[in-house]
Amino acid sequence: MQAREKLQMETPPSLSCPSTPRWNVERPFLTGRFLQETKGISRLADTKGLSLDSFSSPGMDKAIGCYDTAVQELIVIDDLMSALIGIEGRYISIKSVHGMEDCITFQVDASMDLALQDYQAMVAQLEHQFRLGRLSIHGLWFYCQPLMGSMQALSTVVKKASANNCTGSAVLNLLQSQSKAMAGDNAVRSLLEKMTQCASKAYLGILERWIYEGVIDDPYGEFFIAENKCLHKDSLAQDYDAKYWRQRYSLKEGIPGFLANIAGTILTTGKYLNVMRECGHNVQVPSSENSKLMSFGSNHQYLECIKAAYNFASSELLNLIKEKYDLMGKLRSIKHYLLLDQGDFLVHFMDIARDELTKKLEEISVEKLQSLLDLALRTTAAAADPCHEDLTCCVERTSLLKTLGTLKDLETRAFSDDNGTEEPMSITGLETFALSYKVQWPLSIVISRKALTKYQLIFRFLFHCKHVDRQLCGAWQVHQGVRALNLRGTAIPRSALLCRSMLKFINSLLHYLTFEVLEPNWHMMCNKMQNAKSIDEVIQYHDSFLDKCLKECLLLLPELLKKVEKLKLLCLQYAAATQWLISSCIDIPKVEEVSDASLMSDKSKQWRSRSLSLALNKTTQNITVTESILKFEREFNAELQNLGPILSSNSQAEPYLTHLAQWILGIRNDQ
Repeated sequence: MQAREKLQMETPPSLSCPSTPRWNVERPFLTGRFLQETKGISRLADTKGLSLDSFSSPGMDKAIGCYDTAVQELIVIDDLMSALIGIEGRYISIKSVHGMEDCITFQVDASMDLALQDYQAMVAQLEHQFRLGRLSIHGLWFYCQPLMGSMQALSTVVKKASANNCTGSAVLNLLQSQSKAMAGDNAVRSLLEKMTQCASKAYLGILERWIYEGVIDDPYGEFFIAENKCLHKDSLAQDYDAKYWRQRYSLKEGIPGFLANIAGTILTTGKYLNVMRECGHNVQVPSSENSKLMSFGSNHQYLECIKAAYNFASSELLNLIKEKYDLMGKLRSIKHYLLLDQGDFLVHFMDIARDELTKKLEEISVEKLQSLLDLALRTTAAAADPCHEDLTCCVERTSLLKTLGTLKDLETRAFSDDNGTEEPMSITGLETFALSYKVQWPLSIVISRKALTKYQLIFRFLFHCKHVDRQLCGAWQVHQGVRALNLRGTAIPRSALLCRSMLKFINSLLHYLTFEVLEPNWHMMCNKMQNAKSIDEVIQYHDSFLDKCLKECLLLLPELLKKVEKLKLLCLQYAAATQWLISSCIDIPKVEEVSDASLMSDKSKQWRSRSLSLALNKTTQNITVTESILKFEREFNAELQNLGPILSSNSQAEPYLTHLAQWILGIRNDQ
């Protein structure tokens, strides 16, 4: 048999392990390195009464086989004790293995009596017995038996750690797994547990700084939490995926087994503390909770320390964001503007920005729109809102349907897969105008770029619905303006009925969006946030609110949304044609107004002739107008009729659509 001993070698500095001190090279006798350069002298060579020099001639070593077996035994015991501390003897020599400079093999003189070969098992040294002359080979073997299991376990750990190049948490996991594997041997298990406790002290020191300060002090990359320093907090205002919050700090592979079940809590605790530190907030964990993580024994005291640190960090950050940075106040302000909760500024803005919004995209001046928005905010009730200066405007480059199809995280695949999402030939600012909001750190953790994008999608849909409503109201006012005229024989009464149906449709849609979707979901979110225990719960409630609003506002239901957009387009086309339709119908001379033709003069006869000709032309034009109105009516009714069954069928799976379906069916019944 052969015994191997790993000698500590100098390791160049790297991220995986620290460098060894210089004395490891300069003082080889402290480390056993000198063995590779010179042969050691047996530390028992001058033992009184057993001097080994008496067994050989001066300056010359004989083969061990030349001695009597009893003498060989003494020599072997002496060399064994030297080998146990890494020093070669006279007949147990060191042999280097080619290609494995850090691995030393002890080779026994081949002439040794085979009966003495049992010494190669790992044994403990009982030097005092040997000095007294009471130790034989068999006695040495007997006394070493209690430590054989421990030495074997240590050998296994060293071999596995070396073979797998284990560092950091991998070493702790290896020691812990080996300790569990030796559950039946109390002595070995206790030894491995002790080694694990000692090896984990530095690791627990890194963990302490993280959960108590939010700082990673890990010069060799051994901690299971990684820091991406390329991501900065300012990126939250532009990054749709909010990578800073999710990837600035993240879990790595190789989590220690005793921390595996609580690794997420550890990650979150440090993240919370780091946020407060970057806000300039003094982070000081109460002394009662700042317990030292001395060990991770079976009493699970370390788990209680981690949970206490998490509870402190969570409540402290939540109070900071809610109280100092007024999270709910900011959300209410966003609701006023992006969810059109405060509509007076919008009416004023749409009046003064009408000309700019009706331009094509390439002709729109965003700077002019911003100045008009500022004017509308300053001259309405919005001026009382201290956050109104954070409101900005922008003009998107694509229609709402197209934008929905480009957002990869939304369930809108049908938008991009369907042929019904072609971009309109000419879209204007009315279809692409959107409001935005300036959100500063740390509120940008909750109101991220992704959250603002979802707010903008809802705003664009509401804004366009408001525009359709305004146009139809204008058409209705035109109808009301000609009520005093004689409209018999014209298509105006029928047009008025169509206009009323369109108004009822758009008003029902706006009522549903506002009072059936946005308001109830908003109040549910506010109630949940009052009971939130951490900032992650706040983020979850806010994101759930936006996702639910997107879905219930039909923005994640492609089939329904396309039908609604088609109906809105018909309403706009009809409203734009109303002025021409009505002007083409009024002032039609009625032939029966002249009661007695026999009393008319020649001049009157000529006037009657011209009037008859004009009336004939007007009648022809009225027929054209009537056909146009009937065409609008047929198309609107057909789209409305198609929408009804779709709403009814979807309302079975999506109960929130029930009221909208009832209103749509009510419009059809009125017609």
